[in-house]
Amino acid sequence: MSQPPGPPEIDAAARRALAVGLFNHTWTLLEKGDRTPAEDDEMVHAAHASRYHWGEVGEPVNLARGEWQVSRVYSVLGRGEPALYHARRCVELNESNPEREDWEVASAYEGMSRALAVSGDLAGATEWKRKAESALADIAEAEDREVIGKDIATLPV
Repeated sequence: MSQPPGPPEIDAAARRALAVGLFNHTWTLLEKGDRTPAEDDEMVHAAHASRYHWGEVGEPVNLARGEWQVSRVYSVLGRGEPALYHARRCVELNESNPEREDWEVASAYEGMSRALAVSGDLAGATEWKRKAESALADIAEAEDREVIGKDIATLPV
């Protein structure tokens, strides 16, 4: 029996460009207030595609950021189980990466809180929100603290 053809080879620069472009496109869709159901689907697929390409050419920080974005997409769409799965992956990747930026742990904890809230675990969401707020103190740059703090402020708990 013959093997089906594999995916085409894509050079690293093209993969990186795809990962970045899809990440940014996903973010644009996340910020759009009046998405259609088709755009919701597009947002899910774009987030996963970005994360896939980062998995091929990225560093651990890119993988964690991709997992955070996929979790955020599912949280925004009210889909708790996949939001929680990807939030857990984001936390694991951040906690195991000593080369992450100082804001990434607080962001990961914010994502976990949001995913837990969407999943109906409000006690867990509150606990992770506290962890995210505590991790804000470890962020050196005021602008980074402000960005993550604004995300934390939008948590539903």
